[in-house]
Amino acid sequence: MKLSELSDSQEGIIIKVQGHGAFRKRITEMGFVKGKKVTVIKNAPLKDPVEYQIMGYEVSLRRSEASLIEVITKEEAKDIKINGFEGTISDDILKTSAKEKGKKIHIALVGNPNSGKTTLFNYASGSKEHVGNYSGVTVDAKQAKVKQNGYHFNITDLPGTYSLTAYSPEELFVRKYIMNEKPDVVINVVDASNLERNLYLTTQLIDMDIKVIIALNMYDELEKKGAVLNFKALAKMLGIPIIPTISPKGTGIKELFNKVINVYEDKDPIVRHIHVNYGKSVERSISKIQHEIKKDPKICTKTSPRFLSIKLLEADKSARHLVQDSDRHFNIKNIVKDEIQKIEKEFGEVCETVITDSKYGFIDGALKETYKESPIKRRRKTTIIDTFITHKLFSFPIFFVFMFLTFYATFNLGEYPMQWIDMGVNAFAGLIEQFMPEGPLKDLFIDGIIGGVGGVIVFLPNILILFFFISFMEDTGYMARAAFIMDKLMHKIGLHGKSFIPLIMGFGCNVPALMATRTLENRNDRILTMLITPFMSCSARLPIYILIIGTFFPEHATLVLFGIYTFGIALAIFFAKIFKASFFKSKDAPFVMELPPYRLPTLKSTIIHMWHKGVQYLQKMGGVILLASIIIWALGYFPREINFSKDYDKMILETNQDFDSRINNIQQDNENDTKQLLSEKEVKIQKIQNLKLEEKQQKSYIGQIGQFVAPALHPLGFDWKMTVSILTGIAAKEVVVSTMGVLYQEGEGASETSEGLRTKLKEQKFAGSYRTGENVFSSLSALSFLIFILIYFPCIAVIVTIVKEANWKWAAFVVFYTTGLAWLVSFIIYQTGNLIL
Repeated sequence: MKLSELSDSQEGIIIKVQGHGAFRKRITEMGFVKGKKVTVIKNAPLKDPVEYQIMGYEVSLRRSEASLIEVITKEEAKDIKINGFEGTISDDILKTSAKEKGKKIHIALVGNPNSGKTTLFNYASGSKEHVGNYSGVTVDAKQAKVKQNGYHFNITDLPGTYSLTAYSPEELFVRKYIMNEKPDVVINVVDASNLERNLYLTTQLIDMDIKVIIALNMYDELEKKGAVLNFKALAKMLGIPIIPTISPKGTGIKELFNKVINVYEDKDPIVRHIHVNYGKSVERSISKIQHEIKKDPKICTKTSPRFLSIKLLEADKSARHLVQDSDRHFNIKNIVKDEIQKIEKEFGEVCETVITDSKYGFIDGALKETYKESPIKRRRKTTIIDTFITHKLFSFPIFFVFMFLTFYATFNLGEYPMQWIDMGVNAFAGLIEQFMPEGPLKDLFIDGIIGGVGGVIVFLPNILILFFFISFMEDTGYMARAAFIMDKLMHKIGLHGKSFIPLIMGFGCNVPALMATRTLENRNDRILTMLITPFMSCSARLPIYILIIGTFFPEHATLVLFGIYTFGIALAIFFAKIFKASFFKSKDAPFVMELPPYRLPTLKSTIIHMWHKGVQYLQKMGGVILLASIIIWALGYFPREINFSKDYDKMILETNQDFDSRINNIQQDNENDTKQLLSEKEVKIQKIQNLKLEEKQQKSYIGQIGQFVAPALHPLGFDWKMTVSILTGIAAKEVVVSTMGVLYQEGEGASETSEGLRTKLKEQKFAGSYRTGENVFSSLSALSFLIFILIYFPCIAVIVTIVKEANWKWAAFVVFYTTGLAWLVSFIIYQTGNLIL
């Protein structure tokens, strides 16, 4: 607990002292160091400050200062069993408990995108977090726990960021996390092959006056280039320990965490706080602002006064907000305004530019003394590959070949394991049919759970193949090139080049794609990208495409699948232009995106990503889809008592009697006629049973719902079962297939003559008052259905994400405009097709 939380006369042992710079130095000099006992004497009348006793004398601290000191009390020590000890807690036991609890180290991983930060996190923690070779993969903080040498590390992988300026959501998130959570040690992951750019972030961490260790990652690439870095000398210059690492191989990871322990325990001789020198004029301004900030201790406990002074000179909005509540706010504001004017007048530049130039000057000076480029100027492999990949003539054909291969493999290679899984599901259903007693529970298992979930699980191989290709393109660095070559096109339709990344991610799942829009600095660009992302066919729609295309377009499956995806892209482009011209008239944000070097990803990392998405798919089946399948089955199963329009049982009895009579009249030696009559009898009885089940489903609860909504979708060529499938797809698109698996079970017994779902779709006929007896599905109505599925209401998860990332108004807009558009486009396709054909 915090020292500020102790009550009068309560005592505790200090575990760690947070804070920075002069404040931390002052309180440690006063005796507030790890392992010392401190007792609360009394609170001031207004509860602030508080008087403490430490090392035999009394000290007064404000609560804001005491909150930065972590202690352990006797009550907490009871929960920590030291060598099985249970009894009275003495001071020695309390100190031992404090020592044990003090071995918990909170680490934050900070670094540029593509620096290998998340790869390091994955290797250290064994996490399956996906690594993407482009900006914005890590959009939230990921956490893991690691043990080494008796210490417990709580590691937090923060979003990749180029700086701590409040320019993008990632930058602001990382900065606020460091300031608010106050990690014990920050590991700054630096790409050894791009030192100058990566060390810019390091200079800002130096300004923050926190404990930092540099993980000099991808050190093998620096050596391959023939460059030489004296990292030990650079470490002494920066006052920051540097450990070379190669994250994919795990090289240097153990040494890195050993260094974390030394820095945490204040045992590393290299660690010292330095100042990046910004020149006489800027330093004079920093000192003036810093002097005024230090008059308010509350601000000093939140962040380094020097860091805050620098940010105020850079006109940082977040920094201004931080000092807004201070009693010295107006004084600080006036001083900052005067100092900015002085600097800009002297240099003829924006103050932020002056500070940035000074930082790069500091970096250049440090690298000139410690870094030597390779004497042989070799052309990088990346440059050679890019001459083709980003060529004005070759780039687009290469891109479309990649996309076509992805869809071809998804459909054709996935067909074989899909059949195996389907056989397994059918065999399992057969076992349940054989051993379970008759009743609603048996029907639930076979028709509801196995029929619904089993109808979706067969598409798992296709999902895995799709994600394998997407993962490979991300990890190699090709996805960033795709954004680069598409920037001009994206710009013409009113989008930012970076918007291409979330749009491509949308082919996997729209939810992470929407979250990836955080990499866009401009809010209008983010919302515009969100509005068109649902047109990107997510993997959840893929099972529906495969089912319908495989049934009605088997000879042109790849072409139709590719056409559906392409049509979605065309719609996204069209509406991007419309929305840009209407809702989002604003200046274009500049396109600044790193093109990382090409790297051949390990098969392990690609498979981990692929399987991680597959697990998410399976989890969704165990949750939303399972629940939806049971509800749909129940709505179709009840009510049990139905008033049929015909006496079907009597019709079956009369048919049996009629055929039995005809068979008895045939001579015994005429086997062929007997077999023919038996076959006719079976077909006729099956037809009557189908009619009975058809009417039963029509009068079930789900049939009533479907028939109520169906007239609105009749002009699109849909019957009530297709309507119900579309309605259930609102929960999750995979549910559409599982709904069909439940609804189209009529007439399908457990015998070897059972027909599959695809056959049932082909045979399905309209029932009721609309086009009674006509086939429901034709190539035209199947195409209309595919287009409707592509465009309409994305899913509940997507809408919730839009609410979080934008607001409920934009989410509601997406719901109505996508569903309305789906109806209009499907109507045009179906009705126009009927006129032509």
